[in-house]
Amino acid sequence: MTQPDPFELEIIEAYETGKLRSVASKGELDRLKAAARATAVKDRRVNIRLSAGDLQDIQAKALAEGMPYQTLIASVLHKYVTGRLEERKPTISPETSKTRMSTRRTTRSDA
Repeated sequence: MTQPDPFELEIIEAYETGKLRSVASKGELDRLKAAARATAVKDRRVNIRLSAGDLQDIQAKALAEGMPYQTLIASVLHKYVTGRLEERKPTISPETSKTRMSTRRTTRSDA
């Protein structure tokens, strides 16, 4: 884990000394608490089969994010079903396309 920068140290010190005050209203805090409770409730179990490579990639991404891999999977699924998961279209430059075409193996159907 990286060391906090000076700005982060300033925030930590302000928090620990009680200088930080919430700007949220009681209604907003209640709404956020209810949303957190609803999100945190996990009352169903799902078993899923993944390829070994996909699972390793998911575990690596979860480790980089500092969370358990099952939490990452649940988060991605939640974002998908709520419409908040956005797919990024890969951009392929002309140079990349040429490289892919020139390095492609030929098969009997290509010959």
